[in-house]
Amino acid sequence: MKNEYGAPRCYHESPVTTLRALLRQNRNYRYTWMAQVVSEVGDYFNNIAVFALVMEKSSSGLIVSGVMLSRAIPAVLAGPVAGVLLDRMDRQRIMIASDLIRAAVALAFVLTIHRPRPWLLYMLSAALMFASPFFTAGRAAILPTIANDDELHTANSLTQTTQSATLTAGTLLAGFSAASLGYHWAFIINSLSFAFSAWAIWQISVPDGFRPQHASGKHDVPAWHDFHEGLAYVRSVPLMMGIALISVGWAMGGGAAQILFALFGEQVFHRGAAGIGAIWAAAGIGLLLGGAIGHLTGHRTDFAGYKRTVTISYLVHGATYMAFSQVESYAAALVCMMFSRVGMAVTSVLNNAQLLRHTPDRFRGRVFSTMESLRWSVMILSMAAAGIASQYASPRTIGLIAGALGLLTALAWAWLDWTGGLPEP
Repeated sequence: MKNEYGAPRCYHESPVTTLRALLRQNRNYRYTWMAQVVSEVGDYFNNIAVFALVMEKSSSGLIVSGVMLSRAIPAVLAGPVAGVLLDRMDRQRIMIASDLIRAAVALAFVLTIHRPRPWLLYMLSAALMFASPFFTAGRAAILPTIANDDELHTANSLTQTTQSATLTAGTLLAGFSAASLGYHWAFIINSLSFAFSAWAIWQISVPDGFRPQHASGKHDVPAWHDFHEGLAYVRSVPLMMGIALISVGWAMGGGAAQILFALFGEQVFHRGAAGIGAIWAAAGIGLLLGGAIGHLTGHRTDFAGYKRTVTISYLVHGATYMAFSQVESYAAALVCMMFSRVGMAVTSVLNNAQLLRHTPDRFRGRVFSTMESLRWSVMILSMAAAGIASQYASPRTIGLIAGALGLLTALAWAWLDWTGGLPEP
């Protein structure tokens, strides 16, 4: 059965492919996965190097906030453009162009090392992040094209879990390489990772190409009409509005977390770039574990069980993040951060699976880019508030508030579920 927009309504009617079988048998997904692994590891070399460089030269939470805002604002602005283009044009070519542009911009960060001028960091960060949604939303949009019904749940789980694995590996490698090899290599590796990603995406192919269904004749339709149509579709599906709520709730605390990780590593625990990397790595381990749990849960639970799991997972996320902000022991803080990200990852895998299952191809680019833009929009406010607050309040106080926002999000989702506000599409 399908809904009025043509999205499938079935729920796990086919057997699920194993992770190993997916990578062995599906050439297109294998190359897409390779692109993801290499480029995302490279991303963290850039992130850790930039934040460590800022803290080394200025020790200013406000400048860290400025860098994050310079990345968040362009991501918001790019989202609507990326969504419309991905639902109109060849998604593969857009992803390759995004990678090549990011390779050039990433290399230019070398110019900031000896003279780390904030305006140059802001400008390059903005350019890097403006190009990013064209790739990330495109990767999500092509997933049902390169993975069949039996493979889709596994492909989604592996894609989400890989983000966690690359976070763990990338942040550990980046933290220690920045401390031992210097910042030059971090930025060069990031640039090369995007070049490899472009090559890998160029290798994939399907008989009908990667131009979206129903895209013909779109050139005579104004772009704003496509964007409005995508928003109308999201608003018409209560579940998607609920998933948007989770995105907003995460971003309210998650924006602050981007700044807090640097502040906790440097100012609270006094461990420098390696300390920042270790906090990110603990988060990555938690996301990796949560991704595995989400994969198993999504395969075995029904729709009602999915909603209950999201409630429990997000309660865990909020509570353990609050604990992270208050513990005195560095080791205990890392453990709390790990469990916080376990809860978040379970939610992410399950929600993303629902989006892939219920979103028709002609809306997929706009739906995923809208969710990404929504997250970044709220993160802008969160990062700005955290950056300003860091001048007046301790990182521990800011972290406690960020965790509490996660708890409130879990309670709001639970209330919607209990009142029948989240029916299955």
